[in-house]
Parts: sequence; structure tokens; C-alpha cells
Amino acid sequence: MTNREHHASELLAFDLPYKSGGMVVAGMDEVGRGPLAGNVVTACVVMPDEPLLIWIDDSKKLSEHRREIVFNEIMEHALYVGIGEVSPAEIDEINILEATRKAMRIAAAAVPADIFLIDAVTGLGLKGKEVPIIKGDASSYAIAAASIVAKVTRDRQMIELDRLYPEYGFARNKGYGTREHTDALKRFGPCPFHRKSFIGHFV
Repeated sequence: MTNREHHASELLAFDLPYKSGGMVVAGMDEVGRGPLAGNVVTACVVMPDEPLLIWIDDSKKLSEHRREIVFNEIMEHALYVGIGEVSPAEIDEINILEATRKAMRIAAAAVPADIFLIDAVTGLGLKGKEVPIIKGDASSYAIAAASIVAKVTRDRQMIELDRLYPEYGFARNKGYGTREHTDALKRFGPCPFHRKSFIGHFV
């Protein structure tokens, strides 16, 4: 067994006790709580035990190229995938934590799971049992899969925004507050996809 296979097996083994009695287990994660621009995006994913996708891992540990490959594998093999997102305007209106919870509820709405393993977030009010797990994307196979789906989905959105607003470097910084991005904010001001509640001292 390779190191990748071993690690993926460990992630899957974390989820297996929750599947006792035929329970359907979904993993949930979010991407984009910290950026100055763009949506917050969440994913809710139910994965089969087989085939074992050996590159499933915390999305932050994978290269952009690898994430794209694994994203396609997840979309091919997943039993269910739900995606939720909340816009910058609504983030400004209800705050980022509530926006994340709303996006998670949207992602989970059509996913028929009995148990939701959730990366750290609590209090969603889902129809199944909610199990918050600190650093869940590094522990759970289903949460790691959700982290990849959410990350690739959001990154693609930011690349599209870069085509509309190239001055901010969104394709490179994905909306995070890099020096390039904050300098552009000072020079050009915000675009319609910036979070006004996040950028006050940069403009």
C-alpha cells in the first residue's frame, strides 16, 4: 500500500463508524470565509466506500492541478453532491458566519443524509444529525471530498471574476488580501464583488 493509499484509507476509516446500521453520511466544508471578495462556497458530499480515491485530502494540501483532477473523480463517483453559496452583498448584510451557515444549509438541502460530518461549524438545523469536527478536512474522507469540491468551485468563480476585473489579480489571490490585491483596492477602489464589510481600512 502506498502512502497515498494509506492516508486515504485512514480518512475513510474515520467515517466508517458513523455509517453503522446503514446510515448515509455526508461531509460538509466551506471555502472563502476570509477573502475580501467573492462568494463563500460550501459543499455537501456523500462518497461511496469504493473506489477509494487516493488523492482525497484536505484541499489546502493539494496543488491546484491535483485538485482539479480529484474534483473530476469526486464528481464522477460521489453518490450525492450539493453546492451552496452566498454573495458578497449578503455576507455584508448577515455577517460571514451566518452566510456560511446559510450556504451549508443550501448545499445540504437536497442531500439525503442521516449524519452530516461538518468542518467545525455548528447550529445549521439540518434534517439529519450534525457532527462538528475540528479540522475535519484533515480527518474525514467525506469532509475532505467536500473541501475539494468547494475549493475548486470557488477558485473557478474567482478566475471568471479575474477576466472581468483583471486589475485585482483574482486568478492569483482568489480574493484574499494579498499585497497585490490591497494595493489595487487602494488604487482602483472596490468592484461589485468585494465585501464592503471586509475592506474598510483598505479603501
